[in-house]
Amino acid sequence: MARDLTQGNILKNLLVMSVPTMIGFSAQMIYDIVDIFWIGRISGEAIAGVTIFTTLFWIVDILNSIIGQSSISLISQSYGKRDLDGSSRAIEQTITFKFIVALISALLVAAFLKPSLGFFTTDPKVVTSALDYGYIRLFFLPMMFSSYSVNTALRCIGDAKSPMYIMMIASVLNIVLDPIMMFDKVPGTGIPGFGLGVFGAAVATVIAQTASFLFGFYILFSGREGVKPRLSGLFRLDRNIDKKLLTIGLPTGLEGFFRNLAAVVVLKFVAFYGTTAVAAVGVTGRLFGLAFMPLVGLSMGGSAIVGQNLGADNVGRARATAKTAALIGFFFMFVFALIAFFAGEFVISIFNSDPEIISYGASFLKYGSLGISVLAYGFGLSAVFGGSGYNFPFVVGSIVSRWMIQVPILIIAVTVMKASIVWVWLSYVFSDIAEAAIMILYYLRGKWEKRRV
Repeated sequence: MARDLTQGNILKNLLVMSVPTMIGFSAQMIYDIVDIFWIGRISGEAIAGVTIFTTLFWIVDILNSIIGQSSISLISQSYGKRDLDGSSRAIEQTITFKFIVALISALLVAAFLKPSLGFFTTDPKVVTSALDYGYIRLFFLPMMFSSYSVNTALRCIGDAKSPMYIMMIASVLNIVLDPIMMFDKVPGTGIPGFGLGVFGAAVATVIAQTASFLFGFYILFSGREGVKPRLSGLFRLDRNIDKKLLTIGLPTGLEGFFRNLAAVVVLKFVAFYGTTAVAAVGVTGRLFGLAFMPLVGLSMGGSAIVGQNLGADNVGRARATAKTAALIGFFFMFVFALIAFFAGEFVISIFNSDPEIISYGASFLKYGSLGISVLAYGFGLSAVFGGSGYNFPFVVGSIVSRWMIQVPILIIAVTVMKASIVWVWLSYVFSDIAEAAIMILYYLRGKWEKRRV
């Protein structure tokens, strides 16, 4: 049920909002990891193809980030002021506007997908895998965006448990469907499958995302949460709200643009070391994604709390919430770093038996976990930016950390010095530390305290 986050114990509120979000997003990342696990049973080229497509997928994810970040501020601050009609209108417009934007984006990206793959590889097996996986994911992009929208809306009005259950159900569905869709027979059993290969992994994912949307939509529009979005509101656009959906989160979109464009460039540097290096980054990247989910949960839960408290003009509670999120996030990443150092090779070997992929992946886990541990603290503090609508620090952090730190290191180390791939991993460490420092600096400056949407 919806919750008033302007009252009560701060730590309890943060845990109530963040833990279900952590669990829900972790469940979502688990089915991404399950995808890679089964795809790894096909070939290293299949992993590389999916990794390249996922890296290119950032083009559309930026738009999701812009509208999604804007909606957090709009919905949570309206709800904090007890403007239930305003909250309902913001929810309606978020779903509709995202759907339209996703449809246009999917068509544009699909038109340029195949030529874009040539930037990374000419291996026909890798290209085929990327296309098999990518086209159907793009076709169902509006459903993916819509599922994110209903879950975000529920969190903004204080209900973190419903999105958790929805995402867990979707994850279980995907895990069950993956081997059935991908193989002629489910490995280890006599159960017949569809034998669709990499395409089957994508089919399982879009079915799970569609189910996630339908569950969330029913809960949100049933009125049981105290706000009552209307179906009729989905069929008209509100220029004032839609303008805010594009502008409030625009810095977040720019941040995503620079960050993900850097990821494309970094993957190109990784490709210099061969297909096995790309495959290793694909596996390890999913593991980092899973490890990062507690931070995402803390940030999203914290942003909803900050938004409601700023809507109620309670800056002190907003500040205390962010500090608590930062400390908890650092603890989570410290534990992950210990696992990476002592069990990295074993974890990577679960996904592929190629010794070179295992070696590259384990090395990346160890070095990368150092930087992400520091970043965790700054990421926790950044909840104040999402909740207040002051998203400019994300842009600065992305530009400085990726384009002024990571990419120059790679240019010098890989193209000039011809150094080992360890320098690729170190570039992540230095950029993560720089980004954390920027988040801390902007938090201390305090401009977010006066921002309202």
